[in-house]
Amino acid sequence: MIINILAGGPEELLPDLTAYQEDDAIWVGVDRGVFHLINRNITPAKAFGDFDSVNKEELSIIEHQVAGIKKYKPEKDETDLELALNWALAQKPKTVRLFGATGGRLDHLLANVQLLLSPIKENNPANVYMIDQKNIVFIKEPGHYTIEKMASKKYISFVPLTLDVTDLTLEGFKFPLKNRHIYLGSTLCISNELIDVYGTFSFSKGILIVIRSND
Repeated sequence: MIINILAGGPEELLPDLTAYQEDDAIWVGVDRGVFHLINRNITPAKAFGDFDSVNKEELSIIEHQVAGIKKYKPEKDETDLELALNWALAQKPKTVRLFGATGGRLDHLLANVQLLLSPIKENNPANVYMIDQKNIVFIKEPGHYTIEKMASKKYISFVPLTLDVTDLTLEGFKFPLKNRHIYLGSTLCISNELIDVYGTFSFSKGILIVIRSND
């Protein structure tokens, strides 16, 4: 199962959503993201939010077209996107994609990046990706991983999310590494590139943010 969640970030940063409309994909809207989906002729199965970013007319359209609406008060402990992601992870999907989660307020962006930790905290095997026009972002725990070259996302960066990441090894990259210890705040692994169709990365301790991007 794939669950696609569209939050209310700037529309100009959204990728082409038609590329993610697999037959088994379930769409979920978050706050103004629900309205963005409807405008793209995608009816979400669920909608989450306090809906403070839509007007009365837009809310009426949402209420008429979406059956599974979860409304919340603005004063709450979780963000709207966090509530939607928690629901999505409880469905035990293989993949969750977050759209409309970048741009706009920096505090929202940083909070959304940290939401990528949710499967790790809950010991949930789902893969969660944050996607916009220029970036695909995901988080990995220690292990050994294979990564495939993407013409549309030339650059690959590895950013520590913990104080340090131990034994980082990159193979098949323009700038390879062997058992390197990198620290929070390091820019050593920014803007690397794959030289082969496939490459690998591995590390033994810490948590890494992996960012695939294009100019």
